[in-house]
Amino acid sequence: MKMKHMKPYTTMKTVLSTLAIALAFWPLHNAQACTRILYETGNQSYISGRSMDWADPSAATALWVFPKGMKRDGTVGDNPIKWSAKYGSIIVSFYDAGTADGMNEKGLVANMLYLKEAKWGDATKAGKPTLTAGAWAQYFLDNYATVEEAVTAMANPPFTIIAPSLPNGDAAALHLSISDVNGDSAIFEYIDGKLVIHHGSQYKVMTNSPTFDQQLALNTYWQQIGGSKFLPGTINAADRFVRASYALSASPKYRDNDLALASVFSQIRAVSVPLGITDPDRPNLAMTLWRTFADHTAKIYYFESAVFPAVSWLDMSKVDLTEGAAPKVVRVERGQPLAGELSAALKPAEPFKWLGAE
Repeated sequence: MKMKHMKPYTTMKTVLSTLAIALAFWPLHNAQACTRILYETGNQSYISGRSMDWADPSAATALWVFPKGMKRDGTVGDNPIKWSAKYGSIIVSFYDAGTADGMNEKGLVANMLYLKEAKWGDATKAGKPTLTAGAWAQYFLDNYATVEEAVTAMANPPFTIIAPSLPNGDAAALHLSISDVNGDSAIFEYIDGKLVIHHGSQYKVMTNSPTFDQQLALNTYWQQIGGSKFLPGTINAADRFVRASYALSASPKYRDNDLALASVFSQIRAVSVPLGITDPDRPNLAMTLWRTFADHTAKIYYFESAVFPAVSWLDMSKVDLTEGAAPKVVRVERGQPLAGELSAALKPAEPFKWLGAE
């Protein structure tokens, strides 16, 4: 994976100093964890993969098909933003309160991951319409076809975000990655109330804490050591970032789409956290509950539960995303394993209410 290259005069002392600064924050931020990668095939197409690592296995999860034209609003605050979906999408809901992951009909993928350092800022001072954190990813899926389009729009965001607590009481501390059919990528983080955007096709890996700029600094250090010699092996976010970066850069770019998809599956599984893993010193350390994989070109969205013995998927060519179509859902529930293509299992349903709705 290509990263920002260090200037020739940068010394190892500087690198180690950067590492030391990052490590100073590293042990403090090991809450809910996830990993996301963006893989390029040998055909110059792209597949996204991510894990959802969370300490609450009871969190309600469902796969939804949302048609274009749906009327939306930001739910929270005195002046919630309103919009109509330009594009249909397939998404994964979490806690029946927000979109955690998904892909729209143009092949734009949005992945929401935990970031303890997220600070959204004071919405009352911004003077803009407000948007619940639960609808942040959905806003992108509804409105943008490409990463470039989204990044341009977010140069002056049309909203400020309000983040009510999650149903389990945890803070909705999040950052967002998006990627598109051309392999473009962007990471969005709210740091000290300001939106920071990392935009470029080189940003193919994201985990959790520390902030993305510090993750890059840590990875630069490990790149000099060389992943074939030694890699950090814990389940901390920073270690997973390094391992995922190495695996992605070392993996062949398969022209065979089945092998390409299998490569992404194997890479995300390799950085997943075993079911039931706990640490008494870090009670929020999180197991992997599920994984998703999105083929940006074929428009197929895959879902893999940690407790089901099979993979399921939704093919966009087999679902109705036209304006006026009914939203549909298939729920992820114990005792009802999902497997294969799920379009026939979808049922019409009233969409969930966004985080913060009364």
